[in-house]
Amino acid sequence: MTTPSSTTPRKARHVKRTHWALVTAATVLPLVASTGTAVADTPAAAAPATGCTYTPAVPADNFKGIPVFDAKKAAKPYSATLRTSQGKITFEALTDKAPCTTFSFRFLAEHDYFDRSHCHRLTTQRIYVLQCGDPTGTGSGGPGYSFPDENLTGATYPAGTVAMANAGPDTNGSQFFFVWKDTKLSPAYTPFGRVTAGLDVLQKIAAGGEDDQNNPGDGFPTLPVNIRDVKISTH
Repeated sequence: MTTPSSTTPRKARHVKRTHWALVTAATVLPLVASTGTAVADTPAAAAPATGCTYTPAVPADNFKGIPVFDAKKAAKPYSATLRTSQGKITFEALTDKAPCTTFSFRFLAEHDYFDRSHCHRLTTQRIYVLQCGDPTGTGSGGPGYSFPDENLTGATYPAGTVAMANAGPDTNGSQFFFVWKDTKLSPAYTPFGRVTAGLDVLQKIAAGGEDDQNNPGDGFPTLPVNIRDVKISTH
């Protein structure tokens, strides 16, 4: 990911944090959470042979622990259903292409990490995403660990893509986004899922608009998207 030439401080909703900044939508960078720096005096979870390492990092909001990668479990296909205040959204996890990412998402979902959180960002100009996964609702929250990028070679972001938000290379945490309309992005955000049901829900949310809190076409969704729970279904 190239370093942006300028940044604009994002306005936190409810909670103000000053250790991160948001790149404007014009730079087609959909993310924005800072995962902070690794905690040097805390041992990282054991790294599997695949190189999937979960490294302690700050912030650690709604901390549920650090996953220990299990290659056998990670390989098992699953789908995830988010029950939200606007309807259900289901996606198929790309466990064969992004095992580290899908294993982390499953770990967090099975520990109720996303329950009672909300999607804090909707973009409707140039990029078309709904961003979720931050329990603080500010865009600066994280799970207490970070992990490497995956599945970036030739990555594209058509409608229905589920991908990781990040603050730079290999800074994945808990924040992710749904692409509700075909979007052109640099291949810098790990695609790890494909929406199989609920694209109409995402499009309804997008049609409701946002409040331009960050920039024109970039803000808090007008239709509140509260995540009640996330259910993992194995195949």
